[in-house]
Amino acid sequence: QVRLVESGGGSVQAGGSLNLSCVVSTPTSSPYCMGWFRQVPGKEREGVASLDPDFDTHYADSVKGRFTIDKENDKSIDIDRYFLFLQMNNLKPDDSATYYCAADGPVSWWTACSLNRQYNDWGQGTQVTVSS
Repeated sequence: QVRLVESGGGSVQAGGSLNLSCVVSTPTSSPYCMGWFRQVPGKEREGVASLDPDFDTHYADSVKGRFTIDKENDKSIDIDRYFLFLQMNNLKPDDSATYYCAADGPVSWWTACSLNRQYNDWGQGTQVTVSS
């Protein structure tokens, strides 16, 4: 079973930055699609950024050039665990939402993990509030 735990949300003024983190624990060493999504109450969940196993990235048009998704392996312990990051710069009030990290897999190493993909495993969410 995949386990995801987010952290790093908070409140910031417009133009500021936040770095979200997600600890992703997977049951196998096989590759997974991973991504960040966000949701505002009363609206549908929106894909923000996703990461292919080969580190190709996909971004929503609204965040291109401002957000960066990245992943690191947790080398400190002998299990399959990763840190998934979302660096958010030049934040805008419209970026305010609950942000969720997600994973889906295992997948093949050449899988394109689009934002439209059905992700099966989700974190609990972390709140981001951007004030004008």
